[in-house]
Amino acid sequence: MQARNSITIVDFGSQYTQLIARRVRELRVFSRIVPCHKALEELGRDRPGGIILSGGPASVTEADAPAIDRSVLEMGIPVLGICYGMQLMGRLLGGKVAGAPEREYGFMKLTVGEPAGIFEGFEKGAETVVWMSHGDRVEGLPPGWRPLAASASTPNAAACDPEGRLFGVQFHPEVHHTAEGERVISNFLFRVCGLKPTWTPRSFIDEAVEAVRARVGEGGRVVAGLSGGVDSSVASVLVHRAVGDRITCIFVDNGLLRRGEAEEVAEVFGRHFKMPLRVVGARERFLAALTGVTDPEEKRKRIGRLFIEIFEEEAARIGRTDFLMQGTLYPDVIESVSFRGGPSATIKSHHNVGGLPERMRLALIEPLRDLFKDEVREVGRELGLPHAIIRRQPFPGPGLAVRVIGEVTQERCDILREADAIIEAEVKEAGLYEALWQSFGILVPAVRTVGVMGDSRTYQHLLAIRAVTSRDAMTADWARLPHELLAVISRRIINEVKGINRVVYDISTKPPATIEWE
Repeated sequence: MQARNSITIVDFGSQYTQLIARRVRELRVFSRIVPCHKALEELGRDRPGGIILSGGPASVTEADAPAIDRSVLEMGIPVLGICYGMQLMGRLLGGKVAGAPEREYGFMKLTVGEPAGIFEGFEKGAETVVWMSHGDRVEGLPPGWRPLAASASTPNAAACDPEGRLFGVQFHPEVHHTAEGERVISNFLFRVCGLKPTWTPRSFIDEAVEAVRARVGEGGRVVAGLSGGVDSSVASVLVHRAVGDRITCIFVDNGLLRRGEAEEVAEVFGRHFKMPLRVVGARERFLAALTGVTDPEEKRKRIGRLFIEIFEEEAARIGRTDFLMQGTLYPDVIESVSFRGGPSATIKSHHNVGGLPERMRLALIEPLRDLFKDEVREVGRELGLPHAIIRRQPFPGPGLAVRVIGEVTQERCDILREADAIIEAEVKEAGLYEALWQSFGILVPAVRTVGVMGDSRTYQHLLAIRAVTSRDAMTADWARLPHELLAVISRRIINEVKGINRVVYDISTKPPATIEWE
């Protein structure tokens, strides 16, 4: 990546850190997040064009508060400190930080005192609404610093050093509640740091292809676990562009997929992209492994182990293999390097083939590890993947096994698959599919309900519908689907899917609930 035309975000544990990265990237500048305890090392290596210090839940006055070395502020690189980041800058450079007499949480009015630097283009005395969330404030600025903006109880709500290189804001420009937040960030990127908006799907593809070629070398061979979801699909096509037929994709039809998924994968990747593809039929093996299993974690473990066995068998048939490709995304990377130096978990159990790299001793290729989900979709569109795959809703790695509550059987999977197809078809017909993060059915065979069909008593399964809106699945809200749509879905499922006589709708948010039931 073009390190000097990038932003490094130093994380102090803020709930908004990922949001900062997204806002920077939306302005077409590459950004990456590093934990505060590794800031000096990472910045010395990358030498980015600018640094943003995130907020955080701690107080800089605490003895064990997370911090950075003062030399980070003396590297000659422009810095923007946000909330905790501003307070830390003030303390490191000789200012005074103390508890504010009145805490500021939520919407606050900010008055611009000096329209310079990050406020360039604002009018002097202009008022704007910002989002505050702090108990401390910088009461005394470091020597030579001057205030740029103030709120009712925070005179130094924004400030900068004499050279106009170091800036601090007590509010959060990254949240959409701050009316002119994007403008403030844009000013920092382009006016203060002098960066260029060059971060585009095309630039990413060009750089990623070159990076994969360099890593794989002239004769290296790659194997990829292809699930049919957007992440593994985009990653596979990207690596195929880099190394050609030296990548072999393995798609395992485990009998736990959505209706028509195996056929679609074979059509798109085998015939359209002409990629080496091995489709492995393993429905009976997976169902046999799940016989009598009701615990969700045990389901996942058995499915993961069987994936490993099948993958090893196919890799042995292929012959020499040097690299394993995975569709790891940036949120996975961020979670594995917490700001307090938490345990590393680069290979996560929810990936396509959990545990595979450790077992097979293959070197990893993760071409999407710098991207968020929406960026992956942009890259997929640029690569020419079909819209149906690019916009496909996420699907759990264990598939229908975690959407059939209790024991997984062929009959129960077939019932859920048919009901799920109806939900998808009707949501698409209503024009809501792409507005939802996920919409699917959950079969609850452990709960049977009494019904009446054709004057006869029935005692059949319950199906729950789950539809949520989200941006990154970290949090989710239940979707307010039109009652007319829910009525159509319920009527069709009960009339067309044998074995279901009652449909309910899940209106739980995440948290406290999760998106999936198991």
